[in-house]
Parts: sequence; structure tokens; C-alpha cells
Amino acid sequence: MYEPTRTASRRSFLAATGGTATVGLAGCLGGSGGGLDELTVAHMPIYPDLQWYVMEGEGYFSEIDAEITGQEFGNGPDIVQALGGSDIDVAMFGIVPAMIAIDRGIAARVTAANIREPMGIMAESSFHETFEQEGADAFAAWEEEQGEPFTFGTFPQGSVPDVLLRYWLRDVGVDPDENDSVEIIEINGASSVWQAIANGEIDGTSIMEPVPTIAQAEGSSVTMLRTAADVLPGQPAAVTLMSDAVRDSPLAAQFLEGHVRATEFIEERPDATAAHVEEGIGMPADRARRALDSPLSNFITDPTEITDATQVFSEFAAGNDQIGEQLSTDEIFDLAVYDSLGWRPKSAPNSTRSRRGSGSGSGSATPVACAGVRSARPRSSSSGTSSRSGRPRTSSRRRSRWPERSRTSSPPAT
Repeated sequence: MYEPTRTASRRSFLAATGGTATVGLAGCLGGSGGGLDELTVAHMPIYPDLQWYVMEGEGYFSEIDAEITGQEFGNGPDIVQALGGSDIDVAMFGIVPAMIAIDRGIAARVTAANIREPMGIMAESSFHETFEQEGADAFAAWEEEQGEPFTFGTFPQGSVPDVLLRYWLRDVGVDPDENDSVEIIEINGASSVWQAIANGEIDGTSIMEPVPTIAQAEGSSVTMLRTAADVLPGQPAAVTLMSDAVRDSPLAAQFLEGHVRATEFIEERPDATAAHVEEGIGMPADRARRALDSPLSNFITDPTEITDATQVFSEFAAGNDQIGEQLSTDEIFDLAVYDSLGWRPKSAPNSTRSRRGSGSGSGSATPVACAGVRSARPRSSSSGTSSRSGRPRTSSRRRSRWPERSRTSSPPAT
């Protein structure tokens, strides 16, 4: 059953019944949900978390043997903080914050990808030709002509858009920490990034849909310079991370079964998906529908589609001191849960998945062998990051944050 607001604390229940130490064994001790009667799922109001809104809107949570509570956050670091406080069971957020959580000893692993190559590097159209001709020197040329640095605005440092931007800048020979012709400012939320573009506050960004589609529809001079497929093929972005307690219960397979169904729904029923975008994120359905046709809209579930490129992110994050050291694929991912479903991707990227074998149906199969709670990564005991965007909100229907028609004024603030 799905509950959009928290009605009772599962933490209190666990404390009263012996705490979290017994939860990992609950799947072996009986009960369809492995002893967990409530799952709190963190998510963000962004396109890469679209499976959440489809699962919610299509009623897929009713097939999970636990009460599902959705909690919305403004950015990945806040989710890391909540994970550190044991307030979250499942998190749908960026791969870099997921690695940060694992690096800090939070007992969890990534069990699914949500999307692949969803980011674009956007820049003022007047900058494009200069960049193609001069490469890294184009930023100095911009500063000389404009009298100020080229300013990128994207999500906070350590987020997926930020890491991709810094990776791309490094690849073209620009160190933003050393090059005074480039500035990166932090902006919380995709709608706030769009507002900064519309107000002329930034010259470029690293961002996902629906911002590129909105910018094009509004006639913005900030346009696509590079896609993630150009910069880093197979680029990871939003993922689904589960606590060890969840992974050791049948709920893990049940949740991923719904995730797979949502991924297929997005591909096969884009018009209905656009309606879920309007309901969940607040973007008008017609623009949401156009965004689904974007080359950035590559929704997936199979985590193996992003494991190779995730190692690039892991190496880069470690070099940026976002994590203590590079994490291996096994330290980041638990591939067994997805494998237990019996789903396999076709050879073509972003193609409809085909079912092989009986799988788990609506979640009857146990995803992994019960072996108790897995050990956490034995390093820092820090439980999270400092909050950047205030308190999280429970899932609810929201007013639109996106412009509904062509306009000359800026869109409403988030």
C-alpha cells in the first residue's frame, strides 16, 4: 500500500522490537515483506526519477508487501544526510551522492539505474562557434569580450551534473579552480537552473531534461553544446539505492519489479507518462511529452548498463575529494537483486526489455540469499552531509514550477 505521508515511524517499531540488527534476517524468518512493514523512499522532483512518479501514479506500490512512504528532497546531499540518520530505506538520487553515502559507511548498495546519459552541457549560442574553433581558449576569449568569466550554474558540488561538468572541462583542458575565466555557481533544483537561464544569470549549465526542452521552447539563447553521450558514453545519473535491510528482504525484488514496469511504461506509453510528469513534477504535459523524445531521455533499470562509466565517476569523485578513495563496482552495486527478476536488456540501448524465465512475478522471488545484514564499508563514521536546501517534503501534488507558455518574464521561483 502506498502512503504519500508518513503515518508512523518504522524506526520506533524497530527500536521496540530489537532494532535494526534483526532486520537483515527477517526475510529468512518468514513474512512476505521480510519483517519490514514500511519503506520510506527518498526521491527528487527531477526527470531522472521519473520511475517514481509512474510507480506512484499507476498504483504499482499496491503490489509491494509494505507501506510505501515517499519523501521528496531538493538535492542529493540532503538524502545522504537522511540516509546517515537511518531515516530512508530506498533512495532514488544521483550516483555521486550514492557513492558518498557508501564511502561514509552507510550500509546500502545501488540495485538499479534509473536513466543513462541524461545530461547535457548547455552554453550561450554565441559561445558555440568560438569553442569549436578555440577549445579551452574560448573561455578566455569570452571573458575578454564580455568583461566577466563564463559562468556555469548547476547542482551543488558532488552532484551528477556538477561532476559531469567538471569532467568535461578537465577533458577539454580547463581547471575551473585555476582558470579565472570560468566560474561554477551552485543552484538547487532544475527549475531554479531554468530560472537562472531565463533571467540571464548564467551563461551555461550541465542539466537534465526537462530544462533543455523548456529552453528551446522559450527561445532561450542557452542551447545544447554537448550531450552526455558525447562527453562520457554510458554516463550514470540517478540510481536506486537500497539499505542492506531492504536488500536482504523480498521487498527489494518487489520494488525493482515495479521499477522495471515503470521503465517499460515510460517507453511504451509516453503520452500517459507525460501526464504523470505534470502531476508529479509540475511541468505542462505537452512539454513533458516533447522532453520524452529528447536524446537525453534514456530510461533504464538494468544497473549493468552504467557500471563501466560509474568507475570514471568514482575515480573523478575520489580525485575531487568527494569520496575518500575510488570505490569498486562491487562496493557500489548489488547486481543480484535485478538478476533475480529474470529480466535482460535487448542488444540495442534504450530498447524495451524482454522477460526471460519466470522471474519473480509481482515480487515472490527472494532476490538474494539470506545472510544477515551485510557489513558496511569500514571507514568514516560520518553520517551525512550538511543540509543545503532545507527540510525534505513528503510526496504530494504540486503547483507547476515550469512556464506554461512562451513568456518574456522569468518563470516562478521554486
